[in-house]
Amino acid sequence: MNIVYINHYAGSAQHGMEFRPYYMAKRWAEKGNNVTVAASSFSHLRTKNPELGGKPYAVQEIDGTRYFWIAGNEYHGNNLGRIRNMLSFLRGLKKYAPQITAQGKPDAVIASSTYPLDIYPARKIAEKSGAMLIYEVHDLWPLSPIELGGMSPKHPYIRVMQKAENDCYRYSDAVVSLLPFAKAHMVEHGMKPEKFVYIPNGIEKSEWEKPFHEPPVYAEKLKEYHDDGFFLIGYAGAHGIANALDSYVEAGEKLRGKKVKLIAVGPGPERSRLIAKAHGLGLDGIVEFLPPVKRGQVPELLSQFDALYVGLQRQPLFRFGVSPNKLMDYMMAGKPVIFAIDAPNDMVADAKCGISIRPEDSSAIADAAEKLARTPPDELRAMGQRGKAYILAHNEYDVLAEQFLEVFRMPRGAI
Repeated sequence: MNIVYINHYAGSAQHGMEFRPYYMAKRWAEKGNNVTVAASSFSHLRTKNPELGGKPYAVQEIDGTRYFWIAGNEYHGNNLGRIRNMLSFLRGLKKYAPQITAQGKPDAVIASSTYPLDIYPARKIAEKSGAMLIYEVHDLWPLSPIELGGMSPKHPYIRVMQKAENDCYRYSDAVVSLLPFAKAHMVEHGMKPEKFVYIPNGIEKSEWEKPFHEPPVYAEKLKEYHDDGFFLIGYAGAHGIANALDSYVEAGEKLRGKKVKLIAVGPGPERSRLIAKAHGLGLDGIVEFLPPVKRGQVPELLSQFDALYVGLQRQPLFRFGVSPNKLMDYMMAGKPVIFAIDAPNDMVADAKCGISIRPEDSSAIADAAEKLARTPPDELRAMGQRGKAYILAHNEYDVLAEQFLEVFRMPRGAI
């Protein structure tokens, strides 16, 4: 089977995020399929972008997958530079379609960029070859910039994106959504209900099977805290506005005199402000911030905490569900989780692997922290193991890639 996977921001083990196309394509290739991932040469998500040496495109083999890089300009932030980058990618998909499909006539074409405009070149490629056309939805555009960014639905940019989203649902043979409760919204915008397939974000099991560095990252510091009798709750990830870390810091005020520490590890625009806030509240011995670690060090870092925290701001957009990679890392680490997200899906509750609380509620965080600190170690381990078992059963990429292959196998008339 020949598969073309179009994802503007696709990364790899060499380049960094975004990883979903890489892990999916790798497994499809291992099963004997020919997979081409078409991506822009520049993405703000990657830690390393490919060098094209001035060429308009380049082909690279990565772990059995053929990557087709389309030259794109560098940009920073959401500005005209980013729009030019999008347009260069769309032009490249159209101009270099014969080169993209050089492995053979595609059987399936996936349009998977965050924004919906790639449905048009994807449709052209699919129509020419008679391939199945699949639209993969990461975020709901243009609803995301409307509800999160405050843009008017009447803005010309939003109008263009809205038409594109509607066309995605209309033109596609199937719609694969990372959001479990988005079906009604999609039907409202023209999708036939039978096209909807939910395939969530996933975890790469092999990343958790590698031996830890000796000693693990921050081992001396965290061991010292444990030796002093502290129960350690960790947060590992971006320090941004959406991550609702103000309430995490403020929870420290309710934990004064308790043998509990709240530790946050990671980068982000809010980090300096949060450090200053914790210091201003006199929480230096209770709330601590540590520099970010490399992706490969995340398992060993998480293994040293007693419990882990994940939270997000209250947002109407979460009514469609959430699929945070951070939470999957936490559950794979086999640790109890404090889950502070207002969404209709709650894997922590489903797996019985922690405590679910209201978002942005410092008292609820502190209460959950104290409750876990009082929980017997055997019960904490059992919680963590339930979370890990749940993720391996439902969210490991072996499972998800096979679910996606089932979409490819569906009779065209059935969808």
